[in-house]
Amino acid sequence: MQVGPATRAEGLARMEAFVPRMGRHYAARRNFDNGPGQHNSVSCLSPWLRRRLITEEELVAAAIAAHGPGGAEKFVQEVVWRGYFKGWLERRPGIWASCRDGLARDLAALQKDGALRARVETAEAGATGIDCFDAWTQELVDTGYLHNHARMWFASIWIFTLGLPWRLGADFFYRHLLDGDPASNTLSWRWVAGLHTRGKFYEAKAWNIAKYTGQRFVPDPSELAEVTAGLEDEEPEGLPEPAPLRRPHAPDPGLATALLITEEECCPEAFDLARFDIRAVATLAASQLRSPRGVAEHVAGFEAGALRDAAARMGGAVAALRAGALEELVQLASDAGARQIVTGYVPEGPLRDWLRDAAPALEAAGVTLCELQREWDLAIWPHAKAGFFKVKKRIPTLITQRQLI
Repeated sequence: MQVGPATRAEGLARMEAFVPRMGRHYAARRNFDNGPGQHNSVSCLSPWLRRRLITEEELVAAAIAAHGPGGAEKFVQEVVWRGYFKGWLERRPGIWASCRDGLARDLAALQKDGALRARVETAEAGATGIDCFDAWTQELVDTGYLHNHARMWFASIWIFTLGLPWRLGADFFYRHLLDGDPASNTLSWRWVAGLHTRGKFYEAKAWNIAKYTGQRFVPDPSELAEVTAGLEDEEPEGLPEPAPLRRPHAPDPGLATALLITEEECCPEAFDLARFDIRAVATLAASQLRSPRGVAEHVAGFEAGALRDAAARMGGAVAALRAGALEELVQLASDAGARQIVTGYVPEGPLRDWLRDAAPALEAAGVTLCELQREWDLAIWPHAKAGFFKVKKRIPTLITQRQLI
């Protein structure tokens, strides 16, 4: 994938260029991984979409306008899947906490177990001797992107063939993916491992890799593990019941406000900001929170570009803050005389963890953290209680309600 500028203009231009392929071409060819620089059957818009430089609603509207609801059906379903995963994790926040804490334990074990550390280092260096896996490792590290089918093959080989802890693999992805998202990344790895949908796991098969890479890779079946069960024993208690969605603190238009832009919402002008008395605007860099092991330079760089672009579209002076430095956030509000900080909704993930910890200090300083939610999310998340099917059935209603035809 050719990484372009992390700007809304770039995202919109790429979206328009892909519109002709959002219909039958996408449905027929989306599973084919053509290799680095050749991913022309999928949109590769996820780095812009993840930061909402462009939005799911814009993509769906463009697809339907060009191909109709029937012709764009598969593309629309894949876009909605992102909302499903986000909603599913919002309904089960304990899953994120469990994965985060489990990673800490895995990293501690990595320090103590030299043999395990060597095996993980071999995998992360792309030196396993499994040609397809090693090539995907190199592509991920070099470009920050992998085709979705390659992500599933990679995760399956990491877990079942190499026998490595799945959370370390998810962390490797999260540190390098330009579109790294707490919900999509975590739940996709869980799905491959057989933890998301009980009794279902994903097995990387040699014939499937050969077919969908156009014979670029033809692994010997003996190279890949035969998988007969997932990792269900890791969570014998099963999945928690879905909880009610978190209700964020709604902003008060009558209060002096500081606007905070994060990579969760880089199109703040989509909200009705004119009703607020905005005294200050700031961006908050947070990609460094993704992992204790640090993130790739291209990940931090893309986030920085997205934040700069969002700030430029807001106009005026914009402060640049960094998550982890709570005193900067408190000082921003204090200097502006703001009684509330307003930001786009921050779903479960490392930034939500940090803001949750920061809330008491803000409250002590007389500042309330408030969030604005998109109607798109509110239309999908309540239905993300179990599998995707229930959300999928509601897509026609979603399209009608959002007036996307």
